[in-house]
Amino acid sequence: MLKSKVHRATVTQTELQYEGSLTLDKRLMDAADLLHHERVMVYNIHNGERFDTYIIEGEPDTGIVCINGAAARKACVGDLIIIAAYGLYDDAELERASSKIILLDEKNRIRSVKEIPFKG
Repeated sequence: MLKSKVHRATVTQTELQYEGSLTLDKRLMDAADLLHHERVMVYNIHNGERFDTYIIEGEPDTGIVCINGAAARKACVGDLIIIAAYGLYDDAELERASSKIILLDEKNRIRSVKEIPFKG
């Protein structure tokens, strides 16, 4: 099930020579309930590229969205991306769990936060 989604994040930098991952503003991580080293899927709205990686914590309130390592070839500064994390839930957890959707503005500030129940 979709656990968390950061929608329309603007790539602020790419670092090809870094080992790999996606650096994300700590405040955005917290809002989306994402953990350091959590696996995520990334969907590039501009070019259709899709890849998986993991999140590393960036400085809070900087708006940083940096694609690192080989994945840096799949995005350019200014591209809009979707960052999605998925989870496994048993039936009991599904009754009370929800997806957290974070919508960002053009400067990677939070415009809105929605929680959509899995069942309801």
